[in-house]
Amino acid sequence: MKPLLFAYGTLLQNHAPAEIAAVVSQLRPTGKATARGHLYDLGSFPGAHFQADSNDEVHGEVFELENTALLKALDEYEEFDPERPEKSLFVRKKFAVRMDESGKTVDCWVYEYNGSLSKAQRLNHGRYARHAKYA
Repeated sequence: MKPLLFAYGTLLQNHAPAEIAAVVSQLRPTGKATARGHLYDLGSFPGAHFQADSNDEVHGEVFELENTALLKALDEYEEFDPERPEKSLFVRKKFAVRMDESGKTVDCWVYEYNGSLSKAQRLNHGRYARHAKYA
């Protein structure tokens, strides 16, 4: 099975900015999904904090990654450095997400915001699509 990515923000196909749109267009959608955690307004983009015991959910979509070059390009866009994760803007990690249609849980790569969220506004119910300011 090819690696899976859970996207909730600018990596969604209808929200991807020009600098990553060509990469995002190569991701193969497998379905809508939810992940336990919180979604935050970080200004020009959202950021999530994933937490298995959270009562809140981040809504997004799962994509299949056709090759490792795509993951490397996504890492660069999300400013994730696997050699120095503590210095990265986002950290890529594995996290269990629930597929909306089947209810099945799948392990996906997720990008979690790595900065302070103390001054960030939590978005209502993690529904990114309701926040058109990021589109």
